[in-house]
Amino acid sequence: MAKQKDEQKKVLRFGLPKGSLQEATLEKLAKAGYHIQVSSRSYIPYVDDEEMEVRLIRAQEISRYVEHGYLDCGITGYDWIVENGSKVHDVGEFLFSKATRQPARWVLCVPEDSPIRSVKDLEGKRIATEVVNITKRYLRRHGVKAEVEFSWGATEVKAHELVDAIVEVTETGSSLRANKLRIVDEILVSTPRLIANHEAWRDPWKRRKIETLAMLLKGALDAEIMVGLKMNVAESRLPEVLKLLPALRNPTISPLSQPGWVAVETIIDEHVVRELIPKLKAAGAEGIIEYPLNKVVY
Repeated sequence: MAKQKDEQKKVLRFGLPKGSLQEATLEKLAKAGYHIQVSSRSYIPYVDDEEMEVRLIRAQEISRYVEHGYLDCGITGYDWIVENGSKVHDVGEFLFSKATRQPARWVLCVPEDSPIRSVKDLEGKRIATEVVNITKRYLRRHGVKAEVEFSWGATEVKAHELVDAIVEVTETGSSLRANKLRIVDEILVSTPRLIANHEAWRDPWKRRKIETLAMLLKGALDAEIMVGLKMNVAESRLPEVLKLLPALRNPTISPLSQPGWVAVETIIDEHVVRELIPKLKAAGAEGIIEYPLNKVVY
């Protein structure tokens, strides 16, 4: 009955990851145009969209709630979809995280002085991890029998005293090195995903709503690594300037009130701007302006 009532009201139930990814997710959604406010007094955040209800749930659980229809869609890591074996529709991959734009990696680790050099050396050993199912499938693929126990936290510390190896998540590997751990193998690469319940995806209204959310979120993420450039160029120098511009699409060229001059506007990757602006200046561009972007929608 509650589900039918929500559909009559045309409400999209959207699950967001509570915990380490929470702030990064809220920040990206704000750039996409969805402003969400979290209150310590309520587990239901406010969102400035009357057709959406947001729930903050641990990333580990979101895929199960989406699969069973308690949520229409949600953002969670690919790792937890695999760990739960959830049957959901993968709407899109969104490469952001709490610290970097690098994907998270689940890796098999041992202390630096451990004699374990490969997965085969784990036969009969004990492994601690939060991703028990992923680890067990990994061992089966390699024909290795070992004890896998669930870790409630502080997994890196256990590797030195309580277990023979751990399977832990990392982005840069700095925490593992700080704890004097050595990576033996990479088990799974994970990125945040927008996922949808299959029934919700078949619903035309909900699907349009989810696709719009995905488009705006992707546009916000793409904009983070790009900038806009504006400049004035004499028409005689225009070919030389255009050769330097690695444009997203063909640059916009507009005539200026001063005869023989045009304004050029384009969008480029931010990492090339530092080298590009001096070259543009030398090629005859003047009044060069660099500005940030909020969204880039292809």
